[in-house]
Amino acid sequence: MPLRTEPDWRHGAVLLDPQHTRFALWAPDAKEVSLVLDDGQRLAMPALADGWFVLEAACSAGTGYRFAIDQRLEVPDPASRAQNGDVHTSSRVVDPAAYAWQHSTWQGRPWHEAIIYELHVGALGGYAGVERQLPRLAALGITAIELMPLAQFPGDRNWGYDGVLPYAPQASYGTPEQLKQLVDTAHGLGLMVILDVVYNHFGPDGNYLGEYAREFFREDIHTPWGAAIDFRRPEVRRYFIDNALMWLNEYRFDGLRMDAVHAINDPQFLKDFARQVRAAIEPGRHVWLNLENEFNQAGLLEEGFDAQWNDDGHNTLHVLLTGETDAYYQDFAQQPTRKLARLLSEGFVYQGQANRHGEARGEPSAHLPPTAFVLFLQNHDQIGNRALGERLPRLAPAQALQAATALLLLAPMIPLMFMGDEWAASEPFLFFTSHHGELADAVREGRRNEFADFAAFNDPQRREAIPDPNDPRTFEASRPALAALDLETDQGLEHRQWLALYQQLLQIRHAEIIPRLPGAFALGTEVLADGAVSARWRMGDGQVLRIDLNLGAQPLALPRPAAERCLWRSPAHSTEPSQHGVLEPWTAIVSLSQQDSAEIQDEQ
Repeated sequence: MPLRTEPDWRHGAVLLDPQHTRFALWAPDAKEVSLVLDDGQRLAMPALADGWFVLEAACSAGTGYRFAIDQRLEVPDPASRAQNGDVHTSSRVVDPAAYAWQHSTWQGRPWHEAIIYELHVGALGGYAGVERQLPRLAALGITAIELMPLAQFPGDRNWGYDGVLPYAPQASYGTPEQLKQLVDTAHGLGLMVILDVVYNHFGPDGNYLGEYAREFFREDIHTPWGAAIDFRRPEVRRYFIDNALMWLNEYRFDGLRMDAVHAINDPQFLKDFARQVRAAIEPGRHVWLNLENEFNQAGLLEEGFDAQWNDDGHNTLHVLLTGETDAYYQDFAQQPTRKLARLLSEGFVYQGQANRHGEARGEPSAHLPPTAFVLFLQNHDQIGNRALGERLPRLAPAQALQAATALLLLAPMIPLMFMGDEWAASEPFLFFTSHHGELADAVREGRRNEFADFAAFNDPQRREAIPDPNDPRTFEASRPALAALDLETDQGLEHRQWLALYQQLLQIRHAEIIPRLPGAFALGTEVLADGAVSARWRMGDGQVLRIDLNLGAQPLALPRPAAERCLWRSPAHSTEPSQHGVLEPWTAIVSLSQQDSAEIQDEQ
């Protein structure tokens, strides 16, 4: 076939019609590239300008292929849409229009309605296993599920952050069509679907880009995973922006959570990314863009991104709930209650202050709305990056955790929970991979050495007890046991009580908080005592939301008379005002009241 000219090639295999596919590989270090088909054919790919090798061939959907570099190395397509197995096997041509969408008119939900449920697809049984959970989650009151990364990784067990083929959904979880069916079913239930994407590095096994495209990386800047990705290159920028658009337009994902953007080292790319992605989305469709960003760059939240995961919020609440102050929790050990007051009123705790290393961290964030911050008590990192993967119900008093859960689900920030939180799952969530050989040894030892700064694991012999990430039993132990809800035991009863608490709080959020969120802003937070605060927000309809929270062990006098309408108070079954204006230990009271606008102005 004659080659069509195109000034800016799209990475990977693009199906042109049912019988023809265009293959494009950016390989500036290669002298020659051939397309190697699974049927044995080898087709030379013409070299074009700027390091591109492009060929149109008579190949239909389902064709397996690789690229041969300089007759010395055969590699999968770095923009593979599907793999015939692992990251070292052949790639497969995919027809993006093959799936028949049942809810093609779905336009999503506005950001202020977000109640996010993070989950690991493999731990729940693959794409089909997650799909089976969707009716339960929708009935609970969840409005969005967030999938940990799906980019193809080596082996069949992994958190997903070792992915090396960002365009290929993990084959061990199911087919691309099963993933689309998962998204489609979610939309039919009113659920948004967010995908966690990793654009800051590639995993250590199966990444061949350095063999033929060294310009993809820059050696002058290094990240914890090696040489940084060079986002100055237009080919690199397009690789990731096109990847985002594939997930959003072809798979109909409703949003992306961008992992660790502080390791991208190019704020301009992030701004361009948000602008170009939003420009490519059909008008009227709601798409959410969220960040994980250790630098607390509040400015990015005014440049096309909806919100940031607020690690400061988690870390502060974790210190108050558990008393742990090891390692990075040291940054929140001093005056944690004042830090809680700041984050409830202003978003970030660190807004330019020095951390434990003496380094300034963060930017001012008080001008941002509460919905610019995703708050959580647990997530995959904060459970899985514990040596033994313990969840908060094993670390904190139950009543205190219930009060903190009320804060999470009824405050104006966007709440996120991790799979199993809603029934206080007993199973840990451990770090797991399926590496082999020397890499498996290095990951196991590196994992154990990470905890040398934690008092409980100072002893090397104690670190030996940390589960081996590559042992299949580590993965199996991390799968939440839904059957525990049905146990006719005290443990089963406790799980059902937690589930009832989540159901009640989410019903209140839907009825009382979400409709009032647009236009909400903080009025300030008063420190009452160690572990106790009274926070207030003016909601969009003019009413004042107040949360009195006591995570301490001593009763306190309320700072002002009880509000007009109590939405919830501990214990969960009671909505009566606290007796004699006392805020009991491990208690939260959530209320709404009318307030004169002049009084609000005076308080600001």
